[in-house]
Amino acid sequence: MNGKAARARATKRQETHMKIGIIGAGNIGGTLTRRLTALGHEVAVANSRGPQTLADLASETGARAVTVNEVPRGADLVVVTIPEIRVPDLPPGLFEGVPANLVVVDTGNYYPRQRDGRIEEIEAGMPESRWVEQQLRHPVIKAFNNIYAQHLAEDGRPAGTPGRIALPVAGDDPKAKRVVTDLVDALGFDAVDTGDLDESWRQQPGSPVYTTDKDADGVERALAEADRRRAPEWQATVDSPGTFDAPA
Repeated sequence: MNGKAARARATKRQETHMKIGIIGAGNIGGTLTRRLTALGHEVAVANSRGPQTLADLASETGARAVTVNEVPRGADLVVVTIPEIRVPDLPPGLFEGVPANLVVVDTGNYYPRQRDGRIEEIEAGMPESRWVEQQLRHPVIKAFNNIYAQHLAEDGRPAGTPGRIALPVAGDDPKAKRVVTDLVDALGFDAVDTGDLDESWRQQPGSPVYTTDKDADGVERALAEADRRRAPEWQATVDSPGTFDAPA
């Protein structure tokens, strides 16, 4: 890690309402759609099956159901929250022509034995979100990958609350990372700076910070204690993928 992971608690809640696009409407995508619209942000949400399949979520939240190609257009921030193996299936050139400073958040995790199968670059040691960034051809910030969707939905607390859950945030662009840490705070969580994107392996599945709901001090310790070597249960096998119930 490049120095000690710095605590990046936002000093105030984000006041500017943003145009936010969300690609993926599963557990995390649906939860963020609900939470971000409740905060007053203008949300457009898309999935691989088309806007018509998101009518219920749009009606519930007031979000706009759109196609994947529409998500980045005019957005201030885009969240990509789809299975790792589906990232290369996104439309070619999805982020071509968007402003260079468009903030893109990757919430993804690599589950080789349960869902994704073998991705050679990640197996060879490339951090998951660096691989995603290469597929998207646009810089990403890694966040929201280490918390269960139910906890993201229900366990946010006001700033300063003892034991407030903290979420690690990794990325190369300090300004983009600040946008995301402010959003994390507005959602009711502290943010802890993991470092640049190459350090994001510290928050991948199997790490001490993964799904452990630690406070900021605990997250800082967990990031420092992380081991870059993937445990066998987080490595692909010749039979991968299986299922979450029966990993292969």
